[in-house]
Amino acid sequence: MYLQVQPNLRLPPQALPTAPSDSYPAIEMSDFHYEPLSHLDSSFLALETPNTHMHVGGVALFEVSELGDGKGGIDFDRISGHVASKLQYMPRYRQRLDFVPYAGSPVWVDDDHFNFDYHVRHTSLPRPGNDDQLKALAGRIMGAALDRTKPLWELWFVEGLGDDRFAIIAKIHHSMIDGMSGVDLTTILLNATPTSEIEDAPQWAPRRAPSPVELAVSHAAQRTKRAVETVASITDLVQEGREVAERVAGKTAASLASLRSGWLETSSATPLNPRLGPNRRFAWTSVPLERVRDLRSELGGSINDHVLAITAGAVRQFLLKHRGYDVENVQFRVMNPVSVRGASQRGTMGNQVAMWLVDLPVSESDPVKRLTHITTETTRLKKTNQALGASTIVDLSRGTPLTLLSLANRVVGPRIRPFNMTVTNVPGPQFPMYLLESEMLGNYPIVPLWTQHGIGVALFSYNGSVDWGIHADFDSFPDLDAFVESIHFGLRQLEVAAEEAGSS
Repeated sequence: MYLQVQPNLRLPPQALPTAPSDSYPAIEMSDFHYEPLSHLDSSFLALETPNTHMHVGGVALFEVSELGDGKGGIDFDRISGHVASKLQYMPRYRQRLDFVPYAGSPVWVDDDHFNFDYHVRHTSLPRPGNDDQLKALAGRIMGAALDRTKPLWELWFVEGLGDDRFAIIAKIHHSMIDGMSGVDLTTILLNATPTSEIEDAPQWAPRRAPSPVELAVSHAAQRTKRAVETVASITDLVQEGREVAERVAGKTAASLASLRSGWLETSSATPLNPRLGPNRRFAWTSVPLERVRDLRSELGGSINDHVLAITAGAVRQFLLKHRGYDVENVQFRVMNPVSVRGASQRGTMGNQVAMWLVDLPVSESDPVKRLTHITTETTRLKKTNQALGASTIVDLSRGTPLTLLSLANRVVGPRIRPFNMTVTNVPGPQFPMYLLESEMLGNYPIVPLWTQHGIGVALFSYNGSVDWGIHADFDSFPDLDAFVESIHFGLRQLEVAAEEAGSS
């Protein structure tokens, strides 16, 4: 669950685009409506298996405040009324998947059986509930696949948490949303100031979905149209000459650099890369943002570089101390998503994200050398424009990362593992946000686990804190708290090194 810097939006429904991108516009015929998924969004559907669930999510903590019901619980009627009033700004949340006959291509259509109460759920911990119970509940919820016959999201409102708190556990399929578009959309539920106002919810009527025959015919027509536009774009390329050719050459070079960054190579097999089961664990921790900013001032690099360096120290410590694993000569690579969403695309659904592959030097014992290695690596990725390269490959391959992984399997073999884990870092607002009158106290994101990826790390910075969400395979990580401790160990290692550098 990601939240945006901007306060609550007051936009008419038509002000928010409903298509995934300009390249995949909604198909609006005289009497039916559908929206094709982008290649990247489609790949998140194709990557899903019974043991690898491709939904993102998070746990957000709130103070009860005025949302208490006077009986120790929360006023769920007010909360659900507030959520219902905001669906007018989130049309994707009332759409389900359909598939083009024979071609199998997925599209979004309005759900004519949409049931709000199925998606917005109310539950309770045994009072007084604690954080460990909430983490266990989040793990159980994230371990169940979303029902593809319905809109692909759930919001669980959890009361009974001690210290006058309640929680939201959010679960949204990755085909609907990436980190930054989630930052844009989830904030519609929140405000920068407390408010008791609940908007009127206008009457909603689903647009008719095409019949299978209509969908097949329309899809074929759209493919023909795109083919004609491709020919036209080639003509434009000839007419525009060197300027366009140089731009295309730049994309080609960036794409090659992205491929060479490790997508066609296998990383080391480590205890963090087991065979996955279907069940999940979730844990979290928080670090003051100022501590990370101080490190950046003392040692250089970006906030993201330091997040990766702290993670490298955590992985090294966990493998050595808790798995007895020899880290010498280990090639440990992380996938670090980078947003390629432009300012004009804020508020749009779908994914606008490219995947950096970054080597984490877990065999290096010196924390400063680990940071230097990572900073050099990310600088190279920026200079070779690999965010552009990866997003270009998405368009050309019609399904990255799925196509890339399939290609790598053919080249290297069936056990290809281009990276060992995902580490994603999303910036958020540095001021309090409110659900009606209740202040959000923390927000811990959940990243999906890919095949052979037993653990994933997601971070969200909010109101002076960096909130870490650690998502893991249930069977492989009964000691998940030890990984959380290792994160703090990696942070402290860097701080000691910075103190020593400052005193020398």
